[in-house]
Amino acid sequence: MYSPLEQFAINAVLPFNFPFFGSLYFSLTNSSLSLLLISGIFICVMHFILRSGTFLIPTRWQSIVEMVYEFCTNLVSEQIGDSGKHFFPIVFTLFVFILSCNLVGMAPYSFCVTAHIAITFTLSFMVFFAMTFVGFKQHGLHFFAFFLPPGAPLALAPFLVVIEVVSYSFRGISLGVRLFANMCAGHCLIKILAGFGWVMFGVGGIVTIGGFMPVIVVFVLMFLEVAVAFLQAYVFTILTCIYLNDAIHLH
Repeated sequence: MYSPLEQFAINAVLPFNFPFFGSLYFSLTNSSLSLLLISGIFICVMHFILRSGTFLIPTRWQSIVEMVYEFCTNLVSEQIGDSGKHFFPIVFTLFVFILSCNLVGMAPYSFCVTAHIAITFTLSFMVFFAMTFVGFKQHGLHFFAFFLPPGAPLALAPFLVVIEVVSYSFRGISLGVRLFANMCAGHCLIKILAGFGWVMFGVGGIVTIGGFMPVIVVFVLMFLEVAVAFLQAYVFTILTCIYLNDAIHLH
């Protein structure tokens, strides 16, 4: 019986050995290859859809792209306001990239890169450093006032500052852990139920009939996982907008 975590194993696709670099690892892995393929497919699809589209009567695929565009535009305007319009490209890219990775990971024999904590942590730390940079660029040293709630007694300032700094730092961790945990748990559950059904089919006899139950559950869970893929992309993006809003307006 294979482990449910075996599907997340990172294997070298094109190994590169450079002895003079010491312990550094440069091999192209299945995770890196999936990221490159997803990014390439996303860029090519967007290019051909928008290039072949019309302004008066949009095609079906162009309408879908416009819906996603309008969704991200409303998200930025509602959460950040007019001052966040120049952050729209990163918000749109984050949403579509995470959604693409989640949906591609649902395909059989594919690799779900968002189920790896290294990938999700990289995305979350990028957002964390970006919002910190925006805060200092917007307010300078006054950004440190974010860690002391207005109207708080000075006697409680040392405790409140420590709590706020810890809470602020965990933003960079919570984003990655939330996305990784949900995607990894869903794929593991499907793998366990599918393996359970496969074993029951292999037993033979009347037990074979019971093997259809896990298969039916897996079929239903696939629709749930697709919904989770959209939901996690939305949650990651809206939290990014909220954090950027805090960095801009010091709320």
